[in-house]
Amino acid sequence: MDYVYVDGGRHAAGYTGQARDCVTRAIAIATGHAYQDVYDALNTLAKKERTGPRKRSVSHARTGVYTSTYRKYLAGLGWHWTPTMHIGQGCTVHFTAEELPHGRLIVTISRHLVAVIDGVVHDTSMPDPRGGTRCVYGYFTGPGLPSDRGC
Repeated sequence: MDYVYVDGGRHAAGYTGQARDCVTRAIAIATGHAYQDVYDALNTLAKKERTGPRKRSVSHARTGVYTSTYRKYLAGLGWHWTPTMHIGQGCTVHFTAEELPHGRLIVTISRHLVAVIDGVVHDTSMPDPRGGTRCVYGYFTGPGLPSDRGC
């Protein structure tokens, strides 16, 4: 896939240094919302999370956001989740432009979220060093965008 360096507005919002903010960046890039607005909204939702024996802390837009939190946020924006991998099924969609639909997507791959716009990766680094063999767990499509691979 082609790749374009985009930080999602992180630098413009005044943030520097390293961060594990792929969720915040991907959402800001794909939705067109300001990085700071997404950052604040995710942190507000994180305050409602519960902790427990297997979940010792809550999400934070800079250091990592739990799946349930960003799914809730994106659903509120009208984005639709399309799973491409199920338990016991194996990899059915790879991280390639040919296997993903066109449009604005937020793609979930192992331990990373990335914005893909019309087959071009928009992120701070190219997340696929595996040459097209990396599996896609699923993707979000925005309101009015195709939600299945046939479109």
